[in-house]
Amino acid sequence: MDPNEQIDNLRREIERHNYLYHVLDRPEISDAEYDRLFRRLLELEAAHPEYADPNSPTQKVGASPVAAFERHTHIVPMLSLGNAFTREELYEFDARVKRQLDLPLDAAIEYTAEPKMDGLAISLTYRDGVLEVGATRGDGAVGENITQNVRTIRAIPLRLRQPEQHPPLVPPSGRGGGPEEGTQQLADSASLSTPSKRRMQLHSTPELIEVRGEVYMRHSEFERVNRDRAERGEPTFANPRNAAAGSVRQLDPKITATRRLAFFTYGWGAAEGFAPDTHANALAMLSELGFPVNSLNRVFPNIFEVADHKDYWEAHRGELDYDIDGIVVKVNSLAYQRDLGFVSRAPRWAIAFKFAAETARTKLRNIMVSVGATGQMTPYAVLEPVVVSGARVGLATLHNEDEVRRKDVRIGDTVIVRRAGEVIPEVIGPVPDLRDGTEIEFVMPSNCPECDQLAVRREGEAATYCVNPHCPAKVGMRIIRYASRGGLDIEGFGEKRVFQLMEAGLLLDAADLYYLTREQLIMQERVGEKLADLLLAAVEEAKHPPLARFLFGLGIRHVGESVADLLAHGFGDLDRLMAAQVDEIAAIPGIGPEIAQSVYEFFQEEATHDLITKMRAAGVEPEGVEAEPVLEAKPEFEGKTFVLTGTLESMSRDQAEAMIKSYGGKTASSVSKKTSFVIVGADPGSKYRKAQELGVTIIDEQQFLGMLGE
Repeated sequence: MDPNEQIDNLRREIERHNYLYHVLDRPEISDAEYDRLFRRLLELEAAHPEYADPNSPTQKVGASPVAAFERHTHIVPMLSLGNAFTREELYEFDARVKRQLDLPLDAAIEYTAEPKMDGLAISLTYRDGVLEVGATRGDGAVGENITQNVRTIRAIPLRLRQPEQHPPLVPPSGRGGGPEEGTQQLADSASLSTPSKRRMQLHSTPELIEVRGEVYMRHSEFERVNRDRAERGEPTFANPRNAAAGSVRQLDPKITATRRLAFFTYGWGAAEGFAPDTHANALAMLSELGFPVNSLNRVFPNIFEVADHKDYWEAHRGELDYDIDGIVVKVNSLAYQRDLGFVSRAPRWAIAFKFAAETARTKLRNIMVSVGATGQMTPYAVLEPVVVSGARVGLATLHNEDEVRRKDVRIGDTVIVRRAGEVIPEVIGPVPDLRDGTEIEFVMPSNCPECDQLAVRREGEAATYCVNPHCPAKVGMRIIRYASRGGLDIEGFGEKRVFQLMEAGLLLDAADLYYLTREQLIMQERVGEKLADLLLAAVEEAKHPPLARFLFGLGIRHVGESVADLLAHGFGDLDRLMAAQVDEIAAIPGIGPEIAQSVYEFFQEEATHDLITKMRAAGVEPEGVEAEPVLEAKPEFEGKTFVLTGTLESMSRDQAEAMIKSYGGKTASSVSKKTSFVIVGADPGSKYRKAQELGVTIIDEQQFLGMLGE
């Protein structure tokens, strides 16, 4: 047989076995037989380099190391989810969905329920069926390009399957969640059951699609990796999630390839040639394209069965070979999802129904105080180390002085600790019955513990602040915030590095990052020439940051990522914001008077002007955006209430709502007799029918553009 033909046949055969093993969980050959096929392909490709193909299964052994990860902007942002921790909170989510869809509270809403994997979220972009980019979630808008590492994960296809060449998968018939049925589902299919509709067919590979999913590490693989690391004298990973995240972000893909990472898809972002009608159908289509879908996913006819499903898996999650920390609940209908839209950085049609956090008892050795970027002094507990939810915990937040008083936590107490949201350790409270009288009540220091300057607690606030602008802890945390992922994402400048450079006298503020030299860095402990070059390259890349990231990085009091984004779009460029008065800042939708006052005062400070002047002298200039000013009110909009339904071609729903508000109108999420206009786009949902029933004025997109004067 011709070598090219042999290579082609072997590639197709190996890809088929990857699909059977990772997607359908129906292996037809043993691991030894698979390895034999793989080695034969490697031999043939080595003997015939003229037939090289970057999408060959052999590319999963790992390419050459990279110097650093490049940034990747997602076509559609990867959003976060709101949380529910109790049945009442879940039922309120269901009621909110129905109110926004103008449905009666006793209406049936179909929901999908998917195990919430405790791994690392990634995005996979395929163009013409070929993997183009693999990226981390990052801040939701911009992540890191980890394509070379993604290519080593066998569960992730390098080339999408042609769906028309294969029979469709048969959806499982049941909806339950018991261990026997769950195991059977894993063997039978990776698609969701869809009781209300026949599943749509996928007839061709999408021209473009961003597939979203979770990379995770199974418990069995986690134990193997840690055993190997311990034998080599290397530090072991704390838990499977850290191991998965660390493996995906290796600069050397060959190391990633040695970690047998797994993957489940849970959704998609941008797509062309991909038009399902339900979330369940979408996942079935993604499965046909070659992506593993968790076979424990279910579709339920109401929210009550979803709650029961979560309770079942909270009790039985220990039977799984991977970690889950809850159930992700989504409205199944994509038409409903479009009607519901988004709020801030989260969809209105999905929520994470979290398991109760695991708790542990330990001794509270001391209560210390940390100083943050804004000068806020936060008490925290120093604990006898204890393992909680798979992680070793020695420190835990106490939030503020009032919380310490409310919980009556004392130094020397035996306390109950949990990891809030499975991430941040916190002290729930003491165990008073175990007190022996030696416990000491906490008193918030009147002076900053770092600079010994007088601390201030403003009237009406729970927090105490260090007001010394030169406080070393405050300066250090501001630099760390500036370089953080939420800020300018300057790789390599974490807490240890920043304070190391501060102690060396090289960093007095964030602007000094841009004045570091190669010689200065090489003189520092554990900084060689290669690392120095990488640090300087990361700083150079941060000279033209998006305005929103720059504002967040400055550490303005009350300005988080969402507020920074509102300010950036409200003013467009830095100079306009710096010159703005309090009332101008407060006029931006979503900015209240307290935030406006804080922003105004920050930009009035001489130290702020000196910092920005120093940055600009080093070549730093934040990239502005097109401002969204409040326009002069139009009679067609002033005092009127608008509701949008369906998809608009000329603008996003958020843009349409911003235009309405700019001209003096209001927007609402549901239709009532008080609604003035319902704007109808493509594929309208229940709001359109409700408007017809109530006799509310209905306009299409062209009529809406006419009102705008466009």
